[in-house]
Amino acid sequence: MATRPRIPWRRSLAVAGGVAAVAAIAYSLWVVATYVPGPSRAAVRSAPRDPAQLAVGRKVYEQQCASCHGAKLEGQPDWQQRLPNGRMPAPPHDDSGHTWHHPDEVLFGITKYGLVPGKYAPLKYESDMPGFGSVLTDDEIRAVLAYIESAWSPKMLEWRAEMLRQAAAARK
Repeated sequence: MATRPRIPWRRSLAVAGGVAAVAAIAYSLWVVATYVPGPSRAAVRSAPRDPAQLAVGRKVYEQQCASCHGAKLEGQPDWQQRLPNGRMPAPPHDDSGHTWHHPDEVLFGITKYGLVPGKYAPLKYESDMPGFGSVLTDDEIRAVLAYIESAWSPKMLEWRAEMLRQAAAARK
């Protein structure tokens, strides 16, 4: 009676498939466990020209943000070059930075939850940007964002408005 020849790659393939399945399940569980829900668009919109809100925003910015992002929204020096620890310096919030590129809900989420990898940054991205959700109220976060936006030039506001219009049209 002839025996079937042994095919060693079948066992390797089965083991590799099992490892891949376990890894996929573990990753899925991690994503669910670490998911941070984003705020709705309506919940984050600030009123950039409300004087009372701007006053609160300026005060909170000076107390909570200026130490990293600069008293004049200028960011840290060489903000586009990695630090020795591999992280990026705090970017400016004035026209020279990229804050205006982000929709309101992203800016709100980053301020409230921090630069969450997989949500507001690439996976495994490390940042010194903490979340302020346990320190600031949602109204204070909106006030800071209004203060930052109030410093942008009319041209920057025009570009941002167009960018947001295009993004809204693409979502429809």
